[in-house]
Amino acid sequence: MFEALKKTFSSILGIGKKAKEEPKKEKKKAGKKAKAKKEKLAKVVETPEEETKIEEQIPEEEIKEEGAFSKAIKGITSIFSGKKEKTEEDKIKDFEEIKEDIKEERKEGFFSKLINRITTSKLSESEFNEMFSEFELTLLENNVALEVVDKIKESLSKELVGTKLKAKEAEQKVLSALKNSILSVLIEPPNLIEQIKSKSGVYTILFFGINGSGKTTTIAKLAHLLKKNGISSVMAAADTFRAASIEQLKTHGERVGVPVIAHDYGSDPAAVAFDAKKYATSNNIKVVLIDTAGRMYTKTNLMKEMEKIVRVSQPDLKIFVGESITGNDAIEQAKTFNETAGIDGIILSKADVDEKAGAILSVSHVTNKPIYYLGIGQSYGDLQPFSKSTVLKNLGLE
Repeated sequence: MFEALKKTFSSILGIGKKAKEEPKKEKKKAGKKAKAKKEKLAKVVETPEEETKIEEQIPEEEIKEEGAFSKAIKGITSIFSGKKEKTEEDKIKDFEEIKEDIKEERKEGFFSKLINRITTSKLSESEFNEMFSEFELTLLENNVALEVVDKIKESLSKELVGTKLKAKEAEQKVLSALKNSILSVLIEPPNLIEQIKSKSGVYTILFFGINGSGKTTTIAKLAHLLKKNGISSVMAAADTFRAASIEQLKTHGERVGVPVIAHDYGSDPAAVAFDAKKYATSNNIKVVLIDTAGRMYTKTNLMKEMEKIVRVSQPDLKIFVGESITGNDAIEQAKTFNETAGIDGIILSKADVDEKAGAILSVSHVTNKPIYYLGIGQSYGDLQPFSKSTVLKNLGLE
């Protein structure tokens, strides 16, 4: 997770070294880089038509800034012949790598410009806004919600606008400002295990989300985690609509050693939740985990039905389960469920395969609710507690 965003943020970490290098070394380094790109492009391009495609993919401002790179592109036509035949897959792979190199250079520009500006003069607000635009685009491309981008911008601006520092202090100042801007959009969750232990009587957790979000598996993972911490639980199969949903939860229950309360398909979900709480009280079980039918957040009637389940089960905690990899869609889902049922927290599944991680960075700020856990695999033990420090570490900022 966080791989794409990490590339963006980690670009700041090498700025100090670059700033200290002599101009001659920089020029030599740029020349070697341009030569390497020329050789790389030579392997990709086979015909003049393909050369044209490559040139179309490179922004005009990039060509102007990189004179050596521009010359490399123009010189490709002289080395078309005598190259080993490549498959279409090889060409596409090499071409994508080149585009990534160009993107990476563009990302580094924002931080480099900030460093250079605050070491030569005070950074004005208009200068900051102009420089931030390319960084803003990168964040949006990584599924970071627009209002979160605005919050990061506001936080960075507060710390950097009007600043003038010595070169040796500038890098640390920008890095510190970036950390603070990220922390400003995250909410540190309470310790769920301690919350449960501190309450007398049964602790009820209600889960909801759309179909296919990994809700049922997440419930089983949490039941497994509770058991590891010496806390008993019972699962309620209140999804009485989806085919095989009850059997799925029962299978999980058998595997993790947790009882499951279920009625027939088509029965009232609220009644299942009520019976599960009654069973927990009678058998001295600490936690009730209520599974519900996946419902599309655009369907008003299904969302309204959730209100009855909440009213009957009176949960201590309402958890929205969403897929991290769906990015902005997961954020919109969380907002709608929060408006309808009033969520208390979030669990994001499939975080291990989400390279962009925009939802992880955004959903807390948008809903003003904490992320409790991240699903990071298929095993029952693959439920990672969420923390601000973990996010900074995964972004290469700690």
